[in-house]
Amino acid sequence: MRSREKFLNAVTYAGLTILTIGILTFIVGLLVTGYNLLVPIGIGTCVGAVFIFLIGVFLVVTDEMLEKSYIGTKVVPMRTKKGAPIQ
Repeated sequence: MRSREKFLNAVTYAGLTILTIGILTFIVGLLVTGYNLLVPIGIGTCVGAVFIFLIGVFLVVTDEMLEKSYIGTKVVPMRTKKGAPIQ
């Protein structure tokens, strides 16, 4: 559980940092006259940050589900008498 929490925190901080850079790039591209090229770069950076965060959350949830899916009862085949059909 502790390693998943560390991974989720790392993904959150990385995504938040990239999202902040993307928002700042977008705002600079809108407000400063000569930097119109920064607007699509800022949008792309923001979308990339969201994808990084969603993929990280997906990996944590998948790991959690795989860990819990192996809990169950053991299935043992029935022994049958000679000549009796298996039901």
